[in-house]
Amino acid sequence: MLRLGVLDQSPVRSGGGVADAIHETLELAELCDRLGYHRYWLAEHHSTPGLAGSSPEVLIGQVAARTSRIRVGSGGVMLQHYSSLKVAESFRVLETLFPGRIDLGIGRAPGSDQLTARALRENANLEYFPQQIADLLGFLHGALPPGHVFEPVLAMPTGPTAPEMWLLGSSDQSAAGAAHFGTGFSFAHFINQDGGAEVTRAYRRQFRPPQWLDAPRSSAAVFVVCADTEAEATGWRRAGISSSCGSTRAGRAGIRRSRKPKRIRTTSASSRSCGTPRAALSSATPSRYASGSKRSPATTRPTS
Repeated sequence: MLRLGVLDQSPVRSGGGVADAIHETLELAELCDRLGYHRYWLAEHHSTPGLAGSSPEVLIGQVAARTSRIRVGSGGVMLQHYSSLKVAESFRVLETLFPGRIDLGIGRAPGSDQLTARALRENANLEYFPQQIADLLGFLHGALPPGHVFEPVLAMPTGPTAPEMWLLGSSDQSAAGAAHFGTGFSFAHFINQDGGAEVTRAYRRQFRPPQWLDAPRSSAAVFVVCADTEAEATGWRRAGISSSCGSTRAGRAGIRRSRKPKRIRTTSASSRSCGTPRAALSSATPSRYASGSKRSPATTRPTS
């Protein structure tokens, strides 16, 4: 079964402000909930004028409160900047408020330039990233190993459920980490267009199921340009909007928006899912990725 979701970077459109971008994210999430999309993920970028979403954990609470059934999560939290305990606590609060609906996507990249990364955390070191993932899972599930220095520490509030954790990435390194730690894996096709099928198959082969996830879960995030007509969408694509959304150039110039969220529809191939470039999350088996199908996920009627 192919399930559709949205990875929203909260782009700032030309003629609009950062506050508009945040409120448009909330409007789009409400619409996706009504249309039957499966997930809505919020991205994290820092000191990027063209992308307003710097704190996914705050936006998740707002989106989840305004929707009723769609899963809501981060796409993702840039873990190198933060304490694993603090991230676990933030998402355990969200899980307590919205049980069974919260995803915790984790990214390895800084989501910023080097100077901004230093301002976020002066001594960040990617060498410790695997340990951060292990600690985060331990805090989320109350399962730090015996003898761990933080074994007595509880990520509050505790409870019977935990957020579903995913590792995000565009390489085999991220996939190997997801397989090793037993998390979901989302391949960032909008960053790297090559090797997604092979990387995802390797993840599923090497997956080591933990007690909280009995089978591998994978998705792909692709840029989708949508408009009221095929011709209009093609025009946006040729203008290079979809490939520059996260770039410094786009961040300075802003992203144009052709329609407000209320105009979004998914009932036909010529009437697609969003008016601003956002990444569409598509969850499927590896054979779906390897099938060679040219069909855009945005043209498929979403399933719950």
